Amino acid sequence: MSHRVRAVRLSTRIKGLLAATSASLALAACASVPGANIAPGSPITQAEAQQGAEYHEQFVAEFGGEMSGPQARYVSQVGQNIAVQSGLATSPTAFDVTLLNSSVNNAFAVPGGYVYATRQLVTLMNNEAELAAVLGHEVGHVAARHSARRQAAAQRNQLGGLGIAILSQVLLGNSALGNTIAQGAVQGSQMLTLSYSRSQETEADELGIQYLESAGYDPHAMASLLSSLAAQNALDAQLQGRANATIPEWASTHPDPASRVQYAMQLAGNRTGVVNRDSFLNNIDGLMYGDDPAQGIIEGRQFIHPELRLSFTAPEGFYMVNGTRAVSINGDAGKAQMTTAAFSGNLDSYIRSVFQAIGGQNANLAPASIQRTTVNGLTAAYGMARVNNGQQQIDVTVFAYEFAPNQAFHFQAITPAGQAGVFNEMFNSMRRINASEANAVVPRRVDVVTAQRSDTVATLARRMAYADGQEARFRVLNGLSGNAMLVPGQQYKIVVRSN
Repeated sequence: MSHRVRAVRLSTRIKGLLAATSASLALAACASVPGANIAPGSPITQAEAQQGAEYHEQFVAEFGGEMSGPQARYVSQVGQNIAVQSGLATSPTAFDVTLLNSSVNNAFAVPGGYVYATRQLVTLMNNEAELAAVLGHEVGHVAARHSARRQAAAQRNQLGGLGIAILSQVLLGNSALGNTIAQGAVQGSQMLTLSYSRSQETEADELGIQYLESAGYDPHAMASLLSSLAAQNALDAQLQGRANATIPEWASTHPDPASRVQYAMQLAGNRTGVVNRDSFLNNIDGLMYGDDPAQGIIEGRQFIHPELRLSFTAPEGFYMVNGTRAVSINGDAGKAQMTTAAFSGNLDSYIRSVFQAIGGQNANLAPASIQRTTVNGLTAAYGMARVNNGQQQIDVTVFAYEFAPNQAFHFQAITPAGQAGVFNEMFNSMRRINASEANAVVPRRVDVVTAQRSDTVATLARRMAYADGQEARFRVLNGLSGNAMLVPGQQYKIVVRSN
């Protein structure tokens, strides 16, 4: 959760974009969308270029911010080289490739020559060809004008792992309240996209592989990248205690990556090309891995934000996903978010405004009463509203804390009626942290090391900066499936603590 964000909802301009743009981030299809009547593979039009340029900065802000430096320049160079293979433009410099500061595995491209990848997804890759593959796949969607051609009635995709949005489908159904909550619960660092059809995903894979071959890369990189994504999804689900291995990661918007691996291998056939493994690893050495402390970090069930000087603990059996605008807390017994909104010094007014934002102006959602309390020295207040969605009753709870005369934070939670107490432990765990605790937060980074003859998967895995799943994390990070062994003299990634 970025300390720079002070609103629960997307800005009006972002909302306008999400209602009108095409490519991976589009939400609504209509004939007026740029690209809807353009032949696949045609060059970027002036309308598409204007659209992409108009919203580029806001996309970057919503998805964690733009990274700079040699690592970002390297990703940009590779992305421009693969994007120009699409025929959308004749010069690599016509494409703007951005490395995003996000801890979510994510990539997308939009009309106008704008291509994006998160640092987390880049750290999952093991060679330059895989980087080109994922960016080529996204450019393929744009070149084929997929989202401009999708059906207007296609279902909106919620952000992967987003607690309130997902729960609204389960508990609130298709009600106006459910839709409003889902819309108001957006997190910038998660991928907001309409699901592509399987045929569109297949076509994007095919185009991406064509681009790889044109650029001289090994076309098998598409399959190995998809395999790593599937493995990472499964590992995340296992570590978080989830049965569903498709959310909240990037592949949730790209259906079933595991089923596409075999087809991608078939498409690649016996063709070969360069992978540039060592060059890639050397260029990403030191790249931040996982949460950026400037956006707060998740350590097990604890969330700690060294700049906002706050911390809380999720209930047992729940897992968290950090976003640009909010932290979502997800579990079978309920869903919640921790976020912030405009605060003028009155907690009662603050809580009522949050309820209104959740329910929408036409829903008249308001708490039955507001109770004052103190939590770990913080002035706090909470309210609850019970809603009938036609099938069952649910409780919407807002629990707010005053941190300064002009700064408050709150949890907004949805649970089945009578079960709001599942979050009491979390509500009562919110606290300020001191300077010493804040200074002790050190980010994780990728450290590229060369395997010695005495090294094994187990010895290198023990150097991973995690208390759990060290070997499983190491294997997925390095694309080592099954019982694959280390190759002495070859470079591998580990994750360490380093400023």
